[in-house]
Amino acid sequence: MELHTLAENIRSGNIRAIGKGITLIESKKPEHAQQAAQLLELLLPYSGNSLRIGITGVPGVGKSTFIEAFGSYLTSQGHKVAVLAVDPSSQITGGSILGDKTRMEELSRNPKAFIRPSPAGETLGGVARRTRETMLLCEAAGYDVVIVETVGVGQSETTVASMVDFFMLLQLATAGDELQGIKKGVMELADAIIINKADLDHQKTELARRQYQNALHILRPKSKQWTVPVLSVSALQHQGVAEVWEMLSRFRAAMQDSGEFDDTRRRQAVDWMWALLMDDLKTLFLEHPEVKGIFPQLQQAVSQGITTPAAASRRLLDVFRR
Repeated sequence: MELHTLAENIRSGNIRAIGKGITLIESKKPEHAQQAAQLLELLLPYSGNSLRIGITGVPGVGKSTFIEAFGSYLTSQGHKVAVLAVDPSSQITGGSILGDKTRMEELSRNPKAFIRPSPAGETLGGVARRTRETMLLCEAAGYDVVIVETVGVGQSETTVASMVDFFMLLQLATAGDELQGIKKGVMELADAIIINKADLDHQKTELARRQYQNALHILRPKSKQWTVPVLSVSALQHQGVAEVWEMLSRFRAAMQDSGEFDDTRRRQAVDWMWALLMDDLKTLFLEHPEVKGIFPQLQQAVSQGITTPAAASRRLLDVFRR
């Protein structure tokens, strides 16, 4: 399909065109990279109009159940919701289950929602390399809320927090000593903490909520305009979901009034450029004919202790500069 036609079809909300555009963006074929870049250039003027939300939490916290309940609520309020769910890839086979559509069965059938599971691949932290570009495409297609679900393990939280407007941390109240399970780094990234499965034990939920609030007091706030709230919900019972959206609306208004909303997006765009530049430079370096010629021998020499990693690195750079 011609790129201008594909771009028009994406803007009209054609699901097949959106899927084809994302497949083009995610393709590892060199000939597709240029086409993907051209497609994004066509769509860029129509992007940026959504609220980008990152959601993380340990496996079993109920991320998919929460996203389905939250997404269903938003579509009932007239919003269009895109869910970009990153599935962990096997380090042995490289495969991914990509089962998010089965975990969000109701939302996947909703005409106002779009769910795209993507394999994490080799990207550090388990975040799909092209998630940022996919967000822009979904925005151009008219989705005004874009949710990025992380794998929930490793360092994917940091990567997702650097590409969204709001970062939400889901926690459990019934998983033992909550404070033992808090990772300070993730807590510092959070714009809100949501305690899910609150219907299981209201007393433990309230205790956990107070513990998290106390823990937040000792952390430096991300913004002077926003105090990180701790909310409790039951995604399974659809309780507290409306309050989460009200909280997000307050956040957006506060950030936009102070100018922080646009400042953060501009900073993220520059960081994105650098990340892609580093990625492309690595590919360019490894594809250099002379580097490819000596790389296996140098790598083996380092692994056998014949040469140091620093000496091998300098040798590769010398070859590359010729």
